[in-house]
Amino acid sequence: MTELKAGDKAPAISLKNQEGKKVSLKEFKGKKVVLFFYPKDMTPTCTVEACNLRDNYSLLQKQGIEVIGISPDDETSHLKFADKHELPFTLLADPTHKTLNDYGVWGEKSMYGKKYMGVLRTTVLINEDGKIHDMIRKVESKNHTAQILKIWK
Repeated sequence: MTELKAGDKAPAISLKNQEGKKVSLKEFKGKKVVLFFYPKDMTPTCTVEACNLRDNYSLLQKQGIEVIGISPDDETSHLKFADKHELPFTLLADPTHKTLNDYGVWGEKSMYGKKYMGVLRTTVLINEDGKIHDMIRKVESKNHTAQILKIWK
């Protein structure tokens, strides 16, 4: 698969959210969308990232930006994560990794010298026309909203 870049049409998404409802990227046409791909619910770094977006959610909304999180976890895990941390945005479940693969964020990782497949923490900014505006490949979990707003002034 070729790597996505700015100007490319964002791959279609149709996944279930934390309440089991199907959500499609088409529903957000005409809005700016932040897709943040993260490895796992309830893990320390993912929680810091999600809570940074939660704490700045109204600021992002004022800029007309919708926030959607995607990980391989199922809807039940997402619901617990969203409830525990009072996350106001949609979390989508991609247990088959189809969307993760479509966006090129499922790949080889390494920890303590051991190689394994997992989510490459990435955020994709999609413009109102459904095209990729930019991608953040070096996500700073504690400052993620600032990274997003710096790109989308």
